[in-house]
Formats: sequence, structure tokens, C-alpha cells
Amino acid sequence: MKKFFIAALASLALLIPGVSFAQDATTSSAEPATALETVAAETQSAADAPSLDTGDTAWMLTSTMLVILMIIPGLALFYGGLARSKNMLSVLMHVFVIFCLTTTLWFAYGYTLVFSNPESGAGAILGNLDKLFLAGITTDSLQGSIPEYVWVAFQATFAAITTALIVGSFAERIRFSAVVIFAIIWYTFSYVPIAHIVWGGGFLAADKALDFAGGTVVHINAGIAGLVGAFLLGKRVGFGREAFTPHSLTLTMVGASLLWVGWFGFNAGSAAASNGLAGLAFVNTILATSVATLSWLAGESIFKSHPSSLGAASGAVAGLVAVTPAAGYVGPAGALIIGAAAGLACLWSVNGLKKLIGADDAFDVFGVHGVGGILGAILTGVFAAPSLGGTGGGIENFSIAAQLLVQTKSVVVTIVWSAIVAFIAYKLAGAFAGLRVTEEQEREGLDISSHGESAYHY
Repeated sequence: MKKFFIAALASLALLIPGVSFAQDATTSSAEPATALETVAAETQSAADAPSLDTGDTAWMLTSTMLVILMIIPGLALFYGGLARSKNMLSVLMHVFVIFCLTTTLWFAYGYTLVFSNPESGAGAILGNLDKLFLAGITTDSLQGSIPEYVWVAFQATFAAITTALIVGSFAERIRFSAVVIFAIIWYTFSYVPIAHIVWGGGFLAADKALDFAGGTVVHINAGIAGLVGAFLLGKRVGFGREAFTPHSLTLTMVGASLLWVGWFGFNAGSAAASNGLAGLAFVNTILATSVATLSWLAGESIFKSHPSSLGAASGAVAGLVAVTPAAGYVGPAGALIIGAAAGLACLWSVNGLKKLIGADDAFDVFGVHGVGGILGAILTGVFAAPSLGGTGGGIENFSIAAQLLVQTKSVVVTIVWSAIVAFIAYKLAGAFAGLRVTEEQEREGLDISSHGESAYHY
């Protein structure tokens, strides 16, 4: 208040005839002018400093809860419905425990290694340990216009869902202990570095790679790790000879619906504010998902003679995946095209490509998240162009050709990095705990053999 009155009096004095704050050549001091300049400088400094915005904070808290809803129960039910009934609890346990595990590790060391301040020694691949166990963060710490604690929690959910997505590829035949060991290693050496490289000021961030909410960091990263796991664990007993029918498409549809609802926190929340950018991401998330569902069903109608509920759920997820890197960078027309392309591309990948590569990717993690993520990341480089209705991603003199090279580089780096780390992580998990259950345990079902309980009692 004192500074306010000083500034007000000084301004009023300027209106009084004969009073001037101009420096007089014959005087030895100019205290009034200095005071006024000091107040003005302090006022400008205060205006430039980050300040808490309660609206942004409320939206980011809501977004964080929405992403948790995506994982538990959304992803868990989506995958659980696709499993056979004897493995239902096993799948739910994998998702639930990975959420608990990765969020704990995020608070311990993940956050500091991803989002270190470049001025304090963050590198091209990893940050530093200045905020180990959230050291130095207080209730007054801000990340932009929101409390840093809220930002930490929001980003923790991204780490959790990325690692949890992988379990759909090796479901129904992996040891529970191997899942835990793999998750710790892969999260530490793949998710954390890739997140820093793309979002935390690493070398792809320096290249201005565009990934609004996780096309490379989340979906390609997880999809490639899932494909490697499908190959290393081998096919399920009876694969290709027995019908592996989902035990509850009702639960899968419920899970897909929860994923879609939660994805608004995932995409629109990545604006880190309650603003027009969040609104754009929100609209694009609706549009791309709806169009992808319709294009998948159209493809099924043409090539398989009937549209299916599983196709609708899968198409929706394909659209969500593909629009994720583009959500805040492309206009609605771009989102529409990305969604239409994703529905058809992922339909082909889970039916045609899957047979070509011969992997038993149980719930099509690579087919939907890997392929959809690659498609979305590449097309972001096209439709982010202002000339095509995009925002340009803050890049001056946006060039589609140049951005496509950057996007392609980010895709290749993520594929290679994730594949190498995943291979090592699976091998170490196998060495320490044994990777796969016995054939007898697999036939009995992982609910009983791994957890001693059953999802259903008939």
C-alpha cells in the first residue's frame, strides 16, 4: 500500500503547474524522480512475475483427476474386458500396481530428471537432481500460473499411464514379479529420458519437435515397448488355434468411454491453463475421436461386412491417440483429417499388419498406440501449419517440410530408444524373476496362479 500511495502522489504531482521531476543541472540530487522510477520499475517487475491463477489451478486439478480416471478405472476396464475371464483380475492388478509404482517413483526422482531448470544444469537427455523427492518445492512454488505441486501431480499421471499401457501387449502370460521389475527399469530409462528430451528442454525440444500431450512421449514410447514384449514373451498357449474371445465387451466399452472422458484432462489439460488453447484441444479431442470411430466402423462394414462394438471402442482410442500430439497445434479441420486417417490406419494395423509381423500383441498396444502415435506425430507437422488452420506451435516462419523432418526425427528417436531400453528391461526382468508363467499356470489363468483369487464365481 505504501508503494501505491507513493506512486499515486507522484503521478498527481505531475499535474501541478510548476512542479517538475526533470533533473536540474544545478541540483545535486533528484530524489523525487528516482523514487518515481523505482516505483515504476518495481510495479513492472511485479507485473512480469508469475502469479497464481485460481481458475488455471482449478482446471489443472480437474485435469489431473481426469487422467487418473483414464487409468483407474478406464484403462483397467478397457483391457480387463478384452482379457479372458480367468485373467481379468491379473490385468486389473497390472494397471493398478503400475499406477502406484510409477507415481511413487515420479515423486522420488522422475520429476526432477524431466523438468529441471536448464539454468541449473539440465542436459540434452536428462535433467538434474535438484528437486529429488520434490526438494525445494513449497506451497508457494509456481509453475506458470499454477502451484508447482499441481504440475508435479499432473505430470505424474502421464508417467503412470504410459507405463500401464504396455501391459496390454503381454497380458495373460507374464509373471507378476516380472511386470514390476520391467516397469521400474523401463520407466526409469525410457519414459523419463524421452519426456525430458521432448518436454523438459532436451535435444528434441531444442529442435522444436511438436508433441502437445504425448504422441512420442506416451503412445509411441509405450507401443514400441509393447511390441518388443510381445515378441520376447512369445505367443500365448493356443494362439492361432483357439478363439481368444474378450470375456466382456460391455466392460471394454465402459473402459473406452472412461478413457474418452479422461482424455479431455490429458489433452486440454496439457495447455496448463484454462484458456483458448485448452478450448482448442478440447474441441479437437471430441472431433478426432468421433471421426476415427466412424471411419473404423466404415472400414469394418466394407471389409468385414459388419460394424462391431469392439471396433467402435478401438476406433475411439485410435482417434484419441492420433490427436494427442496435435491437439493444441492443429485446427478442427486438421483434427478431422487426423481422426479419419487414424481410424483406417489402426484398423489395418490390428488386422493386417499384426498378421504380417506375427506378434501376439494381446490387446493391440502397438497396433493402436504405436501406429496411431506415429501417424499423429507426423501429421502434426503438416496440419500445425497456420496456412492449414493450425497454430504453428509458436514456431516462426513455419515450414511444413522442415517440421516434417523434425517430427520424423522425434518418431525415430523414440522408436529406437524405447526398443533398446525395453529389450534390456525384459531381459533383466527375466533374469531376476523369470519372464513367463508355466504352461500349466497359463492354462489355469493368472487370476488363480498369480493372485490366488477369481474375478467371477459361477
